[in-house]
Amino acid sequence: MVEGTFQICDRDLTPELCDRYLATEAIACDTETMGLLPQRDRLCLVQLCDPAGNGAVVRIERGQTEAPQLKRLLEDLDTTIIFHFARFDVATLSYHLGIQTRPIFCTKVASKLIRTYSPRHGLKELVKELEGIELDKSAQSSDWGNAMHLSEDQLRYAANDVRYLHSLRQTLIAMLQREERWDLAQECFNCIPTFAKLDLLQYSNVLEH
Repeated sequence: MVEGTFQICDRDLTPELCDRYLATEAIACDTETMGLLPQRDRLCLVQLCDPAGNGAVVRIERGQTEAPQLKRLLEDLDTTIIFHFARFDVATLSYHLGIQTRPIFCTKVASKLIRTYSPRHGLKELVKELEGIELDKSAQSSDWGNAMHLSEDQLRYAANDVRYLHSLRQTLIAMLQREERWDLAQECFNCIPTFAKLDLLQYSNVLEH
């Protein structure tokens, strides 16, 4: 457990946890990897959290290529999956576990659309401004490869990456609706799987002149 609310799972969610998450309208999700290139750097963790703050940290084994319960959850069309920088996580889940995630809400895209008064759209900055909480990101650049023996600091960091996404989503939706940018945001979210696919195929700047 992580801070009393996060359950640690090996290789996949339990069917019971998956069913519990499927009963909610949205699930927050994040991944931890060995680096930023899915074709080179393996997936180590998948973190999830429901609106009530009940979460799971799924430890992915080296060489693992499927997680049926995660797939059932993350491909459910009635459950919105909330990410921060969804483009990377969607590509990673697709490449390593064959999961095609949708529908999607990305707090980073939403922030860039509505917080045009700021050049800073990282999760740490968003949580500090909108939640009034200072996140400890010291474990961000650490070795996630030894997933079965992660430190408490690493597990706390992983949990915090999803813990606040639900409340951020609600605040950002209200801001987008207030400024009449909500429809545009949803169009952007719908494009994320296509951009993730382009990234995996190593295309760059295909929409530029």
